[in-house]
Amino acid sequence: MTEHSCARAAVFAAGSWGTAVAKVMADAGTEVIVHARRAEIADAINTTHRNPGYFPDVDLPKTLTATTDPGAALEDADFLVLSIPVQSLRASLAAWAPHIGRDTVIVSLMKGIERDTNLRASEVITEAAGIPARRVAVLSGPNLADEIMAGQPAAATIACPDEAAAIRIQRTCHTSYFRPYTSTDVAGCELGGALKNVTALAVGISVGMGMGQNVQAMLITRGLAETTRLATALGAQPATLAGLAGLGDLVATCSSPLSRNRTFGTHLGNGLSVEEATAATRQTTEGVKSAQAILGLAHAHGIDLPITGVVTALLNGKITLEQATAALMQRPPTRER
Repeated sequence: MTEHSCARAAVFAAGSWGTAVAKVMADAGTEVIVHARRAEIADAINTTHRNPGYFPDVDLPKTLTATTDPGAALEDADFLVLSIPVQSLRASLAAWAPHIGRDTVIVSLMKGIERDTNLRASEVITEAAGIPARRVAVLSGPNLADEIMAGQPAAATIACPDEAAAIRIQRTCHTSYFRPYTSTDVAGCELGGALKNVTALAVGISVGMGMGQNVQAMLITRGLAETTRLATALGAQPATLAGLAGLGDLVATCSSPLSRNRTFGTHLGNGLSVEEATAATRQTTEGVKSAQAILGLAHAHGIDLPITGVVTALLNGKITLEQATAALMQRPPTRER
């Protein structure tokens, strides 16, 4: 039996992952209010207890409510859970910061790197909202929203510099089907989440091109090596990259057709342009938005990321699919480690 939470959480916003985490928290006994940008979504959640924009056939807990007013959502909130595109995070926080309580802990669900600054989401939060790092946490792991909404078992890592805060968040989302673990390695969790999206693009591309399981396994394994090189260079713990927020998230995102990053890559591998793949995917694909920033971060620290480099070049239209394959396979042979 799980220990139910008595906390209050504001979840921004009402997309697929935000809705899934809001449901988990409500099921754990947390008082949850979702901030939706569209009034019709907020009204539907409050009246029909469903989110017609993402999960029209899934019932939400009746204790979960919604609003379009950020101030009302954040009133007396113990936790602010952020699930919005990383590239719009800074501007959004500028508007929401005046409503954030002095003791509110921010929980980031975002898995990307901000372009122009190459900052992780937690770093953008501390900078843009003036929140100390000890009040910023990250939730990451092999968490496909559709499966969680169906109540299928899942686990995640909650990382925060303040371990006591991580344990408090853990209580807000521990249910019979969702098992959270705690950590203090924020950088490892964030970089594991960001880089796995780029690897998933590469895996999707290979699937679209008709390549087999050997290629997928190769990309997943070498993608993990890239992630570990960059993350540990930035102070992450190697064990984190072998855990839920590293290997676990990587395998789920690269293996499942439910993954939007893998799906986007599959569209590219089928010959669609970036613009056509964007239209076909219909949701924000963080790997596409963050690839260039991740590569810039790696270059700044002298870290070689071959897969990320090839995917970035392909997204920028600098190479073709055939050239991308050649660029990876014709690299000089070297030791695995």
